[in-house]
Amino acid sequence: MKDRIKTVLGINDNLQDELLEILITNVENHLKALLGKDVPEHLDFIVEEITIRRFNRIGTEGMQSESVEGHSVSYYDLNDYFTPYLTIIENEKDDDDGIYGRGKVLFI
Repeated sequence: MKDRIKTVLGINDNLQDELLEILITNVENHLKALLGKDVPEHLDFIVEEITIRRFNRIGTEGMQSESVEGHSVSYYDLNDYFTPYLTIIENEKDDDDGIYGRGKVLFI
């Protein structure tokens, strides 16, 4: 996963590896807490995308927006990183048996 993230970020050396590993671990743990279980492999893309966003925010963590000479940038609130993925996360939480889980039967 780290190599894929480095490719997207255009990092060709190992100078940022420790930082990336910390960010990956933090994002995985946050997603794990939201899911209530280990992060399945098919959701690794969420960890990758949020890790890239977190890496790009280094140095601006407390800012919500920035404006310099007419150039304005708005940042995601740290609590909103998972918002675009909430439907996927909720579906995964509801599917205890994974993507190809068994159906449920209700007897009346």
